[in-house]
Amino acid sequence: MVVLRIRNAHKRKYALICLCIVGFLMYRYLRMPAGGRRMSRKVGLSANSSQLTLEGEAFQILGGSIHYFRVPRAYWRDRLMKMKACGINTLTTYVPWNLHQPERGVFNFHIQLDLEAYINLAAELGLWVILRPGPYISSELDLGGLPSWLLRDESMRLRTTYPGFTEAVNTFFDKLIPKVVPLQFKKGGPIIAVQVENEYGSFAKDEGYMPFIKEALQSRGISELLLTSDIHNTLKSGGVDGAVRTVKLQKLNQRHIQHLAAIQPNSPTMVMDYWTGWYDMWGDLHHVLPPEDTVSTVREILRRGMSFNLYMFHGGSSFGFMSGALGHPSYKSLVSSYDYDAPLTEAGEYTPKYHLLRDLFSRYNRGESFPDMPALRNKEAYEPAIMYQHLSLWDALSFTERPFKSVRPVNMENLPVNNGNGQSYGYTLYETTITSGGLLRSGGNVRDRALVFVDRRYIGLFKRQSVELAVPDGKGRRTLSLLVENCGRVHQGKDLDTQRKGLVGDILLNHIPLQDFTIYSLDMKPSFIDSLYQAPWKTLTEAPSFPGFFMGRLFAFGYPSDTFLKLPGWEKGVVFINGLNLGRYWSIGPQQTLYLPGPFLNSGINQLIVFEELEGDYKVHFEYTPDLGMAADIQ
Repeated sequence: MVVLRIRNAHKRKYALICLCIVGFLMYRYLRMPAGGRRMSRKVGLSANSSQLTLEGEAFQILGGSIHYFRVPRAYWRDRLMKMKACGINTLTTYVPWNLHQPERGVFNFHIQLDLEAYINLAAELGLWVILRPGPYISSELDLGGLPSWLLRDESMRLRTTYPGFTEAVNTFFDKLIPKVVPLQFKKGGPIIAVQVENEYGSFAKDEGYMPFIKEALQSRGISELLLTSDIHNTLKSGGVDGAVRTVKLQKLNQRHIQHLAAIQPNSPTMVMDYWTGWYDMWGDLHHVLPPEDTVSTVREILRRGMSFNLYMFHGGSSFGFMSGALGHPSYKSLVSSYDYDAPLTEAGEYTPKYHLLRDLFSRYNRGESFPDMPALRNKEAYEPAIMYQHLSLWDALSFTERPFKSVRPVNMENLPVNNGNGQSYGYTLYETTITSGGLLRSGGNVRDRALVFVDRRYIGLFKRQSVELAVPDGKGRRTLSLLVENCGRVHQGKDLDTQRKGLVGDILLNHIPLQDFTIYSLDMKPSFIDSLYQAPWKTLTEAPSFPGFFMGRLFAFGYPSDTFLKLPGWEKGVVFINGLNLGRYWSIGPQQTLYLPGPFLNSGINQLIVFEELEGDYKVHFEYTPDLGMAADIQ
């Protein structure tokens, strides 16, 4: 009996301790800021004077951008802990509409796209959050993060009060905003500010648009401080009454700051995007910003008492077909890596830029101790994967959705696929019959790149700049095929409404428009790649046909580690690992390796599929370190 009483006493003691711990954590989460002092959470972040205040006390935002959709979910905690350990107090993230709503009426807020879990994790780690829900976000994403099915409407006017656009925005916000309202500061969450749209001053086609977006946010329960963000020369046209204007820059120019102060007097100055590096384009160099330049600018921003956000703190990867493109002065598509020369590399490793910033922030905070820097993860150079099976593109066509027949070419977005939402990404194959050779003209209607075949033999390439191609003479009826790739819709500029892909108009043979097309959608979704395992693969020969799919195996023993996939001897295509689209590769560079995160691998056998357009080496290599190409300093 005595023993029983002692045991019960111990149980009561442990239960009391557990209740105290739970109570403290709930109290800290619901009532305490990231810095640790108790707050009433009635006022929130304010900009009513020359300095930001949080619940009435002076507050300086030391922000950093990490996008949940560019980082494997298994690594969210690691990346945010590294951010916290650098001295950053606020996380900023965009919300990509195109990923969350891939089709009308279809929404995805799960697993990799679980925004609520990401924001809650930031709160758990003691970070405030600035949310940037768009609907347009740019972010170097295809169509700036807008879903391509909007372009099925021939009259669509994106980023305006055109009814077809505002109705779609309202439907998306009806799903998105209720998820983040409970996570606002005044409701006990970490969200201290919300950005209205993004860089609208560079677009500015509709004076009623920004007030519409602001009302769309507030009417659904957004009550925290609102911000807008533009480059210096579009600040006035990009703002909206009731939102604080912020500026984007890479070099601190006194005139730009004075311009913001003149437009918005007696308000705090914030650099919403201080660009820590830049993105890369295929056929260009890898852009870098010297660490000393970065730290010098951030030091001056701190000296002036301004709030700022490092874009990016950690870039991550634009997996799959996520990347956008530049439209001017000429069309150039973006690479798969979003390393951005940020303080944390694409694979989450520390850089000299990170260490210098951490030292700066530590001295700025008068020696306040930061959390320890998390240990780095192991990398692995796995044995090369030997491609042992081959599947011709032509043999894979039976695994696509049923082909569509049309007298004239139909662009990707208007194809009757994906439940009437058209095709967003990937390739489209157009086939028709010809009875003679001659001069084939694209008329600029190929978007963006087309491999051309006669009776499935490659004869040449259409690019945006090359608009003519000779078709050899032949006897009888022959099949002309054009495999058209969407290399990425532009992510910024005033031409968003014209970003339809595939064949967007007539193709002429000897000045006569071709007709009677059979059209195959090759968007290469996971379901399509999975279905290919049932296809009639053949043992790889010395002369396989192109384009084609190549299959190999990667063996990872024990707990899989990160690695970098390299394809010397291959020309251009896409890599899939265990059915996941890792991204594009292209021999023209600058990017020469694809980041392959350990969480994408299984312990043991991993299926590797490479879709190659023109030429392959039949072997895929794995490296310890990335190769993003020849570097050039940003001017």
